Amino acid sequence: MRWFSTPFDYLRSRLIHRAYHDAPTVATVLRPYQEQCLDTCLEALASGVSRIGVSLPTGSGKTTVFVSLLSRLVPSAWNPVATRSLIIVNSVELARQSASQVASLFPRWSVEIEQGAKYKASGFADVTIATYQTLNSAERLAKFNPHKLKAVIIDEAHHAAAPSYRKLLAHFHPDIKHPDPLFAPPSPPHRIPIVGFSATFSRHDGLALGSIFERIVYHRDFLEMIKEQWLCPVRVTSVRASIDLKNVTINTRTGDFNPTSLAHVINTETINNLVVKTWIDRASTRKSTLVFCVNVAHVHTLTQSFRQFGVDARYLHSGTPIAERKALIAMFKAGHFPVLVNCAILTEGADIPNIDCVLIARPTRSRNVFAQMIGRGMRLSPSTDKGDCHIIDLVGSLSKMSGVVSIPSLLGLNPAEMDIEDKSLESLEARASESTFPDSDVPTPTSITYKEEEDPFSVSSHGSSHVATLSRNSWVSCGDDIYVLECIGKGFIRIEPSGGEQGPFTAHYAPPMMDRRTANSLHVSPYMRSRQVLTAETLSDAISGCDTWVKAKILPGQLSLA
Repeated sequence: MRWFSTPFDYLRSRLIHRAYHDAPTVATVLRPYQEQCLDTCLEALASGVSRIGVSLPTGSGKTTVFVSLLSRLVPSAWNPVATRSLIIVNSVELARQSASQVASLFPRWSVEIEQGAKYKASGFADVTIATYQTLNSAERLAKFNPHKLKAVIIDEAHHAAAPSYRKLLAHFHPDIKHPDPLFAPPSPPHRIPIVGFSATFSRHDGLALGSIFERIVYHRDFLEMIKEQWLCPVRVTSVRASIDLKNVTINTRTGDFNPTSLAHVINTETINNLVVKTWIDRASTRKSTLVFCVNVAHVHTLTQSFRQFGVDARYLHSGTPIAERKALIAMFKAGHFPVLVNCAILTEGADIPNIDCVLIARPTRSRNVFAQMIGRGMRLSPSTDKGDCHIIDLVGSLSKMSGVVSIPSLLGLNPAEMDIEDKSLESLEARASESTFPDSDVPTPTSITYKEEEDPFSVSSHGSSHVATLSRNSWVSCGDDIYVLECIGKGFIRIEPSGGEQGPFTAHYAPPMMDRRTANSLHVSPYMRSRQVLTAETLSDAISGCDTWVKAKILPGQLSLA
């Protein structure tokens, strides 16, 4: 492995190594979806799009994909000297992981790291991996000449819309606006491809990723990957506890819970003992459990609770020295102790395939954070005989506060109405798809009033006027007997003619995937794949049944969507 700390080391290496070479020394066999992703990226870039995003779940091999992409990108015909690549990450751990992967796949490439006081790159390497924090230093950023770059890769790219990222990305692409309006954009003779990779391509704080990326060109979700056996099977236990979150304050910037406020509710002896006893009862035979906490104080207290019950639990957090952190992770990977407790350290970028249990002891309103946490346990690990990963979700039914994310809510199920004990993800998905009202449960309207309209395009303020007589909710007619009900940020229901044997009308529910502003800016749908809710013989039965289903399953307690 070769990365360099000083320009002198780099220049000396160039005397003894061959020139830049794009072919790997040992052939790398990519997975089918990885090849498809590369083809899609190259096609998009060839079409003239220069700022693209790729959404791949944790454990899918994002690093292998973007390093392989760099090998297939050729310098622009307008600027053949642009042969270097820059990979931007958000932690030194990710920097070292990426550097190791580059050196493993392409040993002939020269590789440098730019991070903090320890790693200082020359700016001349074939590939440089840099943390965004370091690049926000004007002196460090100036090393990387846009005229010499053939591509910039952004790992964990859901952060890319933040001002700290835009400040440095504007240095490489004139269409990315610098926070400083007086900034003079670069003018290289070619457009440098900006390619972002993330498992969770949305932001809870509402910052538009469209300010960075023109479109998401490839997407795979973790359910697809599990079904195709690229990720390990998952089992889920959701624990119901009487915890009131309604007085927990919300961070106005992120939209998530304020950690200090949340810790006052979660970091108690009662809750910590519940967490430990749940693990002992449901997962004590698991070899490697990763626990997510609220803050540093919670990490210390919960670790002590595990130890009081005789469990060898260790912890790490932002204050853990780097050397100690590396040693702890190495020991955890080797199976020297069963429980590792952390907060905000191993949420992103941790490559620990042997994790066979993830215990979520912190509620979150961020789909990104939740997906990152459960993703830590989804990597395959044949060498450790890992068969599946057990997700213990202690936040699924904590919500007297709206918006708390859990495994059931990701699938469109209401955790407050369910007891989930050691269920497979497939069974929960099937439960979600079967969570419909059979024909016998569709309420039969006691009366129907029809109103003739002289103008077939006239609608009332409440939606389609004849539908308004069937429902108090705001159903909108889209023509051709298609009707849509928006569920106040919780997705939508669509009723349309079946055209088959199931009945004249079929209703489908589409849960939300990301906020509409971000989705619009990225030219993707803000919704997940839809699933069938019900079928009905008449439109009135379909609407009545959907109204009842929404009130019971999606918006309990809401009297009207008007």
